[in-house]
Amino acid sequence: MDPERLARAALSRLMEPQDAAGLALVQICGATEALRIATGQTAPGPGLEHRITSVLADSGTSSWAGLAAALKRWQPRIPDLAPERDLATMARIGGRLIIPSDELWPAQLADLGIQEPICLWWRGQPQPLPPADKCVALVGSRDSTSYGAAVTGDLAYSLGQRGYTIVSGGAYGIDAHAHRAALAGGTSAIPTIAVMAGGVDRFYPSGNDDLLRAVANQGAVLAEVPPGSAPTRYRFLQRNRLIAALSSVTVVVEARWRSGALNTAHHAETLGRAVGAVPGSVHSANSAGCHRLLRDGGAVCVTDAAEVAELASPSGMSLPDQKTGDAAVQDGLTLEDLILLDALPLRSTTSVEKLSAVAGLGLESVRAGLGRLGLLGLAVSERGGWKRGKP
Repeated sequence: MDPERLARAALSRLMEPQDAAGLALVQICGATEALRIATGQTAPGPGLEHRITSVLADSGTSSWAGLAAALKRWQPRIPDLAPERDLATMARIGGRLIIPSDELWPAQLADLGIQEPICLWWRGQPQPLPPADKCVALVGSRDSTSYGAAVTGDLAYSLGQRGYTIVSGGAYGIDAHAHRAALAGGTSAIPTIAVMAGGVDRFYPSGNDDLLRAVANQGAVLAEVPPGSAPTRYRFLQRNRLIAALSSVTVVVEARWRSGALNTAHHAETLGRAVGAVPGSVHSANSAGCHRLLRDGGAVCVTDAAEVAELASPSGMSLPDQKTGDAAVQDGLTLEDLILLDALPLRSTTSVEKLSAVAGLGLESVRAGLGRLGLLGLAVSERGGWKRGKP
């Protein structure tokens, strides 16, 4: 067995996602040596703590508790390390472990820098995931409304028809609607990706078991934690960065004022990815988070798949069709002509002098305006008087 693969499998059980000290240790020493140090088989060399401090500082972490504290934190998990067992579990369910050196590794995860996951536990089609510009994340409330469900279904199906892969979190509500519609409308080799907070050997929530099984059969179910891991609240927040990193655009369809979906949007912003938000009723608590994103300027208002595709594509490549309403007869009229049109009676006729008084315009302006409106069929003259025409 490849020692690098075994080491990364073990490290994913030893360390929590986004364990900055552990990720810095792997970056400096490599996975196999990092595992030996983390499990106490090898003593840390001189200057290692200083190098970790430097790497963390470069990534924006100004202070940490030190290597001794990290080793103490990892120690209770050492007896549970059994990477061969975890790999056997994945093989039994038709899954695999992928690491950054594999061809299947999604290149866009490198944008996470030091927060790139140690490995990914993968259940699904063994083919490369699409690049970021062909992936769109659709996220939102678990307690979605019928409005949110309808909008999510329309977006996911239409984006799938355009060849995009839909990325979400496999949860109830918006996530589930996104995955279902993507499976129905998807035209790419991997129509949808579910990023889990727990192990991929047990689908969570259990009510979405059939849906997630379909995602695994047709697309991909991913996690950075090993089989058997529980989906804790902390892990839900950490996996959100993977959803954002896999996608060029994160669209929040429905979200309450405090919502995990907003956390995903924040990760996307931090990565320099586009964020879209779907507007809802001002009376709906389920849209309060979307309106918050729009008001704070962190998101672009999106209402259909064409607008999302525009955000996902390089500048100018996927512009949505111009939306036009039916032309109204008064379109293009000057302000004076509009005022005069409003003053014209519909049935009976009136004189130029009365129109001047009603419209508050001079006689010459009224006569000139009536001439222009007459040419458009908006004003007609009968027996010396004027009334509204039918163009």
